[in-house]
Amino acid sequence: MLFVSQFFRSWHRWFIICLASFILLGVGGCSIENFRAEAAQGTELIIGQLGDPKTFNAALSKEYPNVFLYTYEGLVGTNGFTAEVEPALAESWEISDDSLRIVFTLREGLKWSDGEPLTADDVIFTYNEIYFNEKIPSSTRDVLRVGESGAFPTVTKLDDRRVEFQLPEPFSPLLRSLSAEILPEHVLRPTIEQKDEKGNPIFNSTWGTDTDPKNAIVNGPYRLSQYIPSQRVIFERNSYYWRKDERSVPQPYIDRLIWQIVENQNTQLLQFRSGGLSAVAVRPQYFSLLKREEKRSNFTIYEDGPDFGTSFIAFNLNRGKNPNGTPVVDPIKSKWFNDLNFRKAVAHAIDRTTMINTIYRGLGELQHSPISIQSPYYYPPEKGLPTYEYDVEKAKQLLFASGFQYNDREQLLDADGNRVEFTLITNAGNQVREAMGAQIKQDLSQIGIKVNFTPIDFNKLVSQLSNSLDWECHLLGFTGGVEPHGGLTIWSPEGRLHNFNQNRKDPPLEGRQVEEWEREIERLFIQGSQEFDEELRKEIYGQAQTIVQENLPFIYLVNPFSMAAVRNEIQGVQYSALGGPFWNLYELSIEE
Repeated sequence: MLFVSQFFRSWHRWFIICLASFILLGVGGCSIENFRAEAAQGTELIIGQLGDPKTFNAALSKEYPNVFLYTYEGLVGTNGFTAEVEPALAESWEISDDSLRIVFTLREGLKWSDGEPLTADDVIFTYNEIYFNEKIPSSTRDVLRVGESGAFPTVTKLDDRRVEFQLPEPFSPLLRSLSAEILPEHVLRPTIEQKDEKGNPIFNSTWGTDTDPKNAIVNGPYRLSQYIPSQRVIFERNSYYWRKDERSVPQPYIDRLIWQIVENQNTQLLQFRSGGLSAVAVRPQYFSLLKREEKRSNFTIYEDGPDFGTSFIAFNLNRGKNPNGTPVVDPIKSKWFNDLNFRKAVAHAIDRTTMINTIYRGLGELQHSPISIQSPYYYPPEKGLPTYEYDVEKAKQLLFASGFQYNDREQLLDADGNRVEFTLITNAGNQVREAMGAQIKQDLSQIGIKVNFTPIDFNKLVSQLSNSLDWECHLLGFTGGVEPHGGLTIWSPEGRLHNFNQNRKDPPLEGRQVEEWEREIERLFIQGSQEFDEELRKEIYGQAQTIVQENLPFIYLVNPFSMAAVRNEIQGVQYSALGGPFWNLYELSIEE
């Protein structure tokens, strides 16, 4: 899944293969106390990040977390505790009876961080000139394509405070997608009109991290103040931010936010324990240690059930051929992988409960679906979602039903006498996945399958999945969120993350086959995006999840619990797996 703010601010979470679980917070270096001594008076929250920001231009961001979680807002937001859509820059909206027209009314008196008015012109500019601009590489554009046609909404100004979005067909994810950051026309329009030597707008090189951060004009609760590469990013309160509490006191209450940059998770833990930062993600292996220190060190460990996202193994079901006629997958192994009984046998042979107990110290849950457990669209087993309990004998019976057999050394053979053996890959350096892979290798040996487990460089892995398609089985994960529609890039047979049966245009594949169940899942995801009735949407996505589990293109594994330790001096925390500890940063305060 996740994300301090809205799912669609980080659309790429659905289609970037995760190197690791969500990294919440961290801090490092020995200069924190010196830095604090130099700090201006006022309250401050020290959090952290494993690397430097990549850009100060929100439209070009492809990373998460990012600085824009604190510096920008869109027309709407998502409540990080309830997951409900709620007003942000727009105070209200009206949806037409035919669901093809949404009119937003902006709050009165909105201003940019430089004091200039924020009006409907900024909204029109942001969508028509930036997000819909094919020459600007913004991933937000993918979010806004509607239905099967992939057309964009028509965005028009009604007056200074009202904007209309006209849709070519009903598209229920639009509302959540309009959490995308609104950008300032009065500063950025010249960067759209001026072109570089290749004919692209110089916007694409505007507000890089070499820019004075104070020149980045924003509309969120904080504005950038200072950036020292490899050390820290400093944010200060945006005095023009619109939000006030019930007493008309301006928010946010905390004066400064400091991102301390560190590249080591163990240092995060050490610095938190020594009082150097405000919070830290609680990894299962450190839970017991931190729990013992919780009262003595005056912090609270928050937990909200399984984290967003999925982990899984997948077999390469691609039956296509390269231009030279060679199959993408060895035909002998392709026959196994495309045998549903084989995939079901593997699912039954993986002891996922032991995986939770050993790798996650018991702090996790079994996973059964491509949609995160925390999402309201998750279809649970108690309502009929198929599951695959650990059962070695059942796995063997499924194999026998497809003609597999055992030799005198209990090695599994197919009906033609070929030894069943395949290579399982994952990204090297991810200790959790490496531990999972080692267990899967051991578990499948119990049904006679030889697994060659090979962690490889991440870039090489991505190339194999996307370009050469030369792989047999992989262990990876996708991040998730509240809105399922982002998963269409996975479930559309032409989607760029349909990697269990990936299409390829360069060089083109020959003879690739798409199963009817693949088309049906895609159809249901499109149908779900066209339905505005929430109960009907849940039913549609429930059907899709059922088909996924019946056909097992992904064999889902386990999910760790979402946990964080937060200093008790921070008041107003409403922790959730969706938003983490600081999704409502604007209303948090620090009690010295």
